[in-house]
Amino acid sequence: MSDRFDRILVIFNPNSTGDAADQAEQLRAELTRRLPRTSVVTSPTGYAGHARELAREAAGSPRTLVVSVSGDGGYNEVVDGVTQAGDTGTVCAVMAAGNANDHRRVTRERPLADAIVAGEVRHLDLLRLTVGEGPDAVVRYAHSYIGVGLTPIVAIDLEKGGKGSLREIVSVVRTFARFRPFTITLEDGTRTSFDSLLFANIPQMAKYATLSDTDVPDDGRFEVIALPHVSKWRILGVAIRAATRGLGPQPTATRYRFTTGKPSPLQLDGEVLAVDAHTPVLVEIAPGALATVG
Repeated sequence: MSDRFDRILVIFNPNSTGDAADQAEQLRAELTRRLPRTSVVTSPTGYAGHARELAREAAGSPRTLVVSVSGDGGYNEVVDGVTQAGDTGTVCAVMAAGNANDHRRVTRERPLADAIVAGEVRHLDLLRLTVGEGPDAVVRYAHSYIGVGLTPIVAIDLEKGGKGSLREIVSVVRTFARFRPFTITLEDGTRTSFDSLLFANIPQMAKYATLSDTDVPDDGRFEVIALPHVSKWRILGVAIRAATRGLGPQPTATRYRFTTGKPSPLQLDGEVLAVDAHTPVLVEIAPGALATVG
């Protein structure tokens, strides 16, 4: 039995698709039984961004584990909240719930409760996003990917239309039909038009798409999956290839800087962040920044 944690906070969205509330309670009950000397509490979220606040506050206590019972978006808030709190030694974990959790599916090593009881912490990389410059710059962290272009626009439509297999298909088809490319200015001054630009710390996303054959979440680099503007039929071909045999090896980087040409939504692990036109954006790797179990 592990004495690794003094306190475990289980955060869940009571309005999530699926059974997040039931899963959170089952995890609390099991951990309470198996770790009787550890305080295990559940905390429902009340509004967008609440998980980030709860996680940041929990990170102020030593020997704390924060568990997100959620999809990728909910876990993004927890990871970002804990990381923004600084080097507190707080550990994060995720139990997949809601629509999907690509991060848990790709990085899972053992059942979560067993991993928590064992208390064996490992360190994974994070993506650090900086929007703007100087004291007004916004810094956010992502555990799996940051995207601009087709990916976040589909995410916005999913949130408007609701999640579920049929609605997902309708949203993707509708968005694909009206999508327009975007232009950014790269660090060397080159202006380039893209249909999609994705920075990935895991090799798969959206349940089925394989982005890279080589991407791992602890190698100190991220994959750059760039789709320059082409015809819609060629974009569709790339999507089909990702969903069937994968996109193959992709270029890697430790930093990528560009400036937006028009207002652009960025997607961080399913959470959408609006970025103004003519805004500098920097994506960097944060090696080993995520302490986790699972």
